[in-house]
Amino acid sequence: MHNELTAQDIAMMQKELEHRKLELMPELIEEVKRTRAFGDLSENFEYKAAKQAQNRNRSRIRYLERMIKSAHIIEDRAGADEIGLFDKVELYFEEDDEIETIQVVTTVRCDPLQGRVSREAPLGKAVLGRKAGDRVKVETDDGAAYTVVIRSITKEMDDGNGTIL
Repeated sequence: MHNELTAQDIAMMQKELEHRKLELMPELIEEVKRTRAFGDLSENFEYKAAKQAQNRNRSRIRYLERMIKSAHIIEDRAGADEIGLFDKVELYFEEDDEIETIQVVTTVRCDPLQGRVSREAPLGKAVLGRKAGDRVKVETDDGAAYTVVIRSITKEMDDGNGTIL
């Protein structure tokens, strides 16, 4: 399966990958060497922490390389009055009588606590391509459903905000 990412997602991943390989990895290797000199490795907390940091970095490098390699680049093709990627959307949740603003983003940049909802999430899928004024039924993965009304759409561009998961 391909990861559907934007060109900006790929660029952000490549930048992080380069930083991790060229800057962070040499620092971590030096830290492992430095802490190894402290003596008995079985009781050397600093050495264990340095090795763990090195392993986390290697794991993240493998993840980023795999994501980039398997990526399928997508573009936003939404009309001027439709919800597309990176647009900010004001929603009215009827059951809760609440208004919330979300931004529909790619899966690797979702952060629900910051209002960034993945285009693959039930809410993201339901509103993508819809227009202001539409009443949309959102079906969750567990079979439950709720209704939102799209109050407004603010067209946005992919500005590179948000961290890559």
